[in-house]
Amino acid sequence: MMSFRTGTALFALMLFTYVPIAKAENFLQSADVRQYIAEVSAEEGLDANYLASLFVKISSQQSILDAISKPAERTLTWKEYRPIFLKERRIVEGREFIDKHRALLERASDAYGVPVNVIAAIIGVETFYGRITGKYGVLESLATLAFNYPPRAKFFKRELTEFLVLSSAEEWDTLNVRGSYAGAMGIPQFISSSYRQYAVDFDGDGRRDLFNSTADVVGSVANYLSVHGWVENGPIAEPWESGFSDRAAVRALVTKSLKPKLSAKSVSDLGFYSKGLARGVKGGRSLSVMSMEGKSGEEFWVGYQNFYAITRYNHSRLYALAVVQLADAFNR
Repeated sequence: MMSFRTGTALFALMLFTYVPIAKAENFLQSADVRQYIAEVSAEEGLDANYLASLFVKISSQQSILDAISKPAERTLTWKEYRPIFLKERRIVEGREFIDKHRALLERASDAYGVPVNVIAAIIGVETFYGRITGKYGVLESLATLAFNYPPRAKFFKRELTEFLVLSSAEEWDTLNVRGSYAGAMGIPQFISSSYRQYAVDFDGDGRRDLFNSTADVVGSVANYLSVHGWVENGPIAEPWESGFSDRAAVRALVTKSLKPKLSAKSVSDLGFYSKGLARGVKGGRSLSVMSMEGKSGEEFWVGYQNFYAITRYNHSRLYALAVVQLADAFNR
C-alpha cells in the first residue's frame, strides 16, 4: 500500500492539468474533491497521491442520499418506532448478551457509572448485539454526503477528514471499512470523530477495536455516556401517567430542544410526582418533558440528565426512549 506520508508532486500535477468532463463517474473527477484532497494533504499530512487513489475508486451513491433523507427517527412516530426495537427476540438476545459478558459489563459499569442494562441496550439498538453493522463503504458514504448533501455537507466533510486520519492511524484497509449510510462504524456504530475521541482500549491489547473486541465496545459505550454527562445511580426517564391538572399546560412544557431546562417545580406544580424526581434534579440538574404518540394515544414522559446523555449518542428522543425501554425489558 502507498504510504500516507509521501510527497504530493504527482497529485499536484494532476490537479492543475485535469480537463473536466461532462459527467463525473468517480469522485476524483470533481474539482471540489480534488481541492479537498489538496487541503487535507496539507493540513493533516496525508499523502495526496494515496488519497487520489482512493477517491478515483468511489462515486456518489443515490441509495445513501435516499437513506439519509428519511431516517426512522425523523419519519416515524413512537408507536411505529418502538416495536422495531422492543421485539421479543431483541430482548431475549439482550439477556443472553448480558449473561455471556456479565463480568465485562460490570467492570465497565464500575469504571464509568453506567448500568449494565443500558450499555447492553445501546449495543442492542445500534446493531442487534453486533449482527447488523452496516453494508456501506464508510469512505464512499462520507464522500457522498460531504459533496452531494448540502444540508449537512460541512458536518460530513469534517467526518470524512476524521475518517481518513483515523484510518491512517489505525492502518485500516480504507476502501473496505463498512458501516452505516451515515458513516457510523463497528458494533457500537461510532462516527469517526467519536471513534477518535471516545473509543477506549478496554481489553488492554494496545488497540481500540470496535469491530471485533467486545471489551473495547462495552468500555467505549460506557465511556461515551460518562463523558456526555451520565449521572451514576440517577434516573433516566419516567412516564407521566396521571395527576394532570392541565394537559395543555403539560404539553406547553415540551420544547424542540433535547437539552433539559425545566425545574422540578415546573412539573410538580402540574401534578407530576415520582420517587426519582428528587434524585433526578439533585445538584441543580434540570429535566425535560416529552410528548410521544403512543399506541394508546399521547404519552408524556419526564427525562432527566441521563436521558439527555443517551440523546448525545443519537440525537433523537425516540432512540433514547427505545434504549430505556429495552434496558428495562431485560429485567422482566
